[in-house]
Amino acid sequence: MVAESELNTGLLLFLPYRALENRIFAALAEAGFDDFTPAQARVMQRIGPDGTRLTELAEQAQITKQTAGFLVDQLEKAGYVTRVPDPTDKRARLVRGAAKAWAAKEVADGVVAEVEKEWEEHLGRRRMKQLREALTLLREITDPWAEPTGSGAVGNR
Repeated sequence: MVAESELNTGLLLFLPYRALENRIFAALAEAGFDDFTPAQARVMQRIGPDGTRLTELAEQAQITKQTAGFLVDQLEKAGYVTRVPDPTDKRARLVRGAAKAWAAKEVADGVVAEVEKEWEEHLGRRRMKQLREALTLLREITDPWAEPTGSGAVGNR
C-alpha cells in the first residue's frame, strides 16, 4: 500500500470522484436506469439544456467525433437522447436529453446531494467550503469550458 504522503493530487481528486460515481451508478441501476455505461454518461453529462452539437460533445468529452457518434447512437436507441435540427444552422443537428435522461439526472442529483452532505459532515462546513472554492479556482486552469470567474488565485489563498 502506498503511504498517504506519496499519493499524488490527481489520485486524491480521482478517488472521491470514483466513489461518488459508483454510488450514482448503483442508485441509477436500482431505479431502473441500468442501460447505459460510464462512457455514455460522460457524454450525456455534457449535453446542454437546449442541446449540444455532436462535435462539441466529442471535444468536451475528449473523444473522437466517431466515438461520440457511436455513444450518442446507443443513448438514442435506449431513449435517453434525441437529435433535432439546430435552429441556428439547418445543416447541423443538436443532441438533446430526452425525458428518460432528465429522470435519471434527478436520481443522480439526489445521490450527489447526499454524498456532498456526508462529505461536509466528515470534513466540516469550513473545509468543505474551502474544498469547493479551491476546486472552482482549479477549473480556471483545467477546464476550457468553464465560465471565467475573474477571481484569480493571487491574493485569495
